[in-house]
Amino acid sequence: MAERKFQDLTIKNNFMFGAVMAEPKNCKGVIELVLGIEVDYVEVSREKSMVYHPEYKGVRLDVYAKDENNTRYNIEMQVAQKPALGKRTRYYQSQMDMELLLTGNEYKELPNSYVIFICDFDPFGKRKYRYTFQSKCKEDKEVDLEDGRCCVFLSTHGENENEVPRELVNFLKFVKANQEESQKDFQDHFVKQIQDSIRWIKSSREMEERFMIFEEMMKDEREAGRREGMIEGEQAKARNTALNMHQKGYPDEVIAEVLEVDVETVLEWISESESATK
Repeated sequence: MAERKFQDLTIKNNFMFGAVMAEPKNCKGVIELVLGIEVDYVEVSREKSMVYHPEYKGVRLDVYAKDENNTRYNIEMQVAQKPALGKRTRYYQSQMDMELLLTGNEYKELPNSYVIFICDFDPFGKRKYRYTFQSKCKEDKEVDLEDGRCCVFLSTHGENENEVPRELVNFLKFVKANQEESQKDFQDHFVKQIQDSIRWIKSSREMEERFMIFEEMMKDEREAGRREGMIEGEQAKARNTALNMHQKGYPDEVIAEVLEVDVETVLEWISESESATK
């Protein structure tokens, strides 16, 4: 993978997105734009955004914030289609709920929570700029579960401009733009605010150094994943070889010697295979 130059980054880059959204006025603006609401202020959690955290097995790339009503927001940039996006929102909301419950809150005290994915693709193929999901009764759409959860997917590939605010369309066109296009005048106050923030970030030597560290962390994580995948692949191949040799009547000791593992491991593989076929 070619190294990305700091000066060429756009809002779609996870580091740049996190750096821009770390500024409360930008995060507040995105929340108000996406949800069509007004909030007095937003507090962005720097401890939970853009950091390496062992519990999450990698680098957190999402933005975590709350407002004056304690409403929680988890916002993430998605540039490529990933499997089970719906399940991903479920995970994020469960994490927010669990954190609050562990601090002593009761179920009835759980605040409203929003998971927002900004996608540079159409996650559902319906050419909408915005897809909003809340819990409704299947038998009667007027009955709301009132669980306080809401998931919003934005798409830069929407075509329904007459159904959403012009400001939201402008923002999503800015997100979709390449490095050169993203610098043009979008005739939009909020987009200009984001552009100004990006220019300031790119002028900061400290932010450039943070980006370099972030890139190294991501490189190490990808390499660790590659090595883990290779190890798992070799183990799967060895397991299949052991089963084939067992079926052909080779003694367990011979199988273990050929594969350079102990006999107990061979017996475990064979036992698991026989249990799976029952």
